[in-house]
Amino acid sequence: MRLGLPQDPRLPAASFDRIFLVHMYHEVEQPYEFLWHLRQGLKPGGQIVVVDADRPVKRHGTPPAVLDCEFTSLGLTRTSEAPLDSSDAYMALYKTAGPLPRPGAIKPCARKD
Repeated sequence: MRLGLPQDPRLPAASFDRIFLVHMYHEVEQPYEFLWHLRQGLKPGGQIVVVDADRPVKRHGTPPAVLDCEFTSLGLTRTSEAPLDSSDAYMALYKTAGPLPRPGAIKPCARKD
């Protein structure tokens, strides 16, 4: 077993077909560093599945536009999104769409809390 860190989940490189982030992404304080490390754990063609609430981060959610912007900054693109019944929650799927940028080349998005 390997214990991850808040900014680095310490996943083995190219080991996962699919990574699920369920009602937790809004808790990530350093999203670019976290995603940079997380993406390295994906196998080629792998996906990241996010389930979160469509509300401000300070209300324990992540608006889909914020999620899209942050994931796009790391060379990931949304392939689908669907609302979840009876709530403000949604599920979004992302796949790699370009090379992993160098950390200094990542362009941060403005988070509106």
